[in-house]
Amino acid sequence: MSGFFEYRDPIPVEDGIRARTRRGSIGARWWSRRFVDLIEASGDTGRLQRGRAYARKGQVIDLKVAPYEVTARVQGSVDEPYEVAVGIDALSEVEWRAVEGELASRAVFRARLLAGEMPPEIEDVLAELGLSLFPESAAGLHLMCTCPDYGDPCKHAAAVLYLLAEAFDDDPFLVLQWNGRTKEQLLTALRRLPAASPDPVDADGADDEPLSPSGFWTAPTGLAHLRERPPAPPVPPGFILRVAAPPPVRIRRRELTDVLAPAYEALASASFDFDERRDDG
Repeated sequence: MSGFFEYRDPIPVEDGIRARTRRGSIGARWWSRRFVDLIEASGDTGRLQRGRAYARKGQVIDLKVAPYEVTARVQGSVDEPYEVAVGIDALSEVEWRAVEGELASRAVFRARLLAGEMPPEIEDVLAELGLSLFPESAAGLHLMCTCPDYGDPCKHAAAVLYLLAEAFDDDPFLVLQWNGRTKEQLLTALRRLPAASPDPVDADGADDEPLSPSGFWTAPTGLAHLRERPPAPPVPPGFILRVAAPPPVRIRRRELTDVLAPAYEALASASFDFDERRDDG
């Protein structure tokens, strides 16, 4: 009789959080799919299916992402909602300083993060430091639910995990926040740390020997000249307004950056039209 209530229909929630995905897989971006694959790799199929149904019905009342832990309340078949917590072995302060230093030293990553984008290659940066955004397996997720089901995850925790994946779709910086770094903390560190300066010596050691008159016009012999350089991502309009610290200036009670943003958009549009006319001509 201890599990009797678990098989009753859940009590409907008027303003619950509903998953946007009505059928099929949940999670659209690379980081949320990586998280869902982690969940579904070893979870009980039946409980995961019921968890998706709970997420789509709106049984999750609230969901809060904080460093190291996600908490939520899930309405089941009894009057009192169940309390769910999902913990993670997040990165330490020392590890985060190493990550921030590495990201700041790479101009493309630095620019894209400051522009509010999450480059997929960030996983490669962490891997080079022996770190990861997500645990290697679902066993690295520390799940707790006040329901009497001992499944791991139970359907209530599964509903929270699926909605957390969609929250990652909406704001990828929540992945970093769960790992111990808020978006504001990371961007502040990237602005504070010095950007990498070009190194006049080739990284492959082709220029280790002193430069001589006979070797001045000699083509490089290392592998550096064969390496493909990926094109830099396009700079979005108003990029400087988002990267630079806003000046303490207001115009008719509006931030200066808000006033200038339409002008940057108009200039970008005019430049695009000019390039098209030049190409047509």
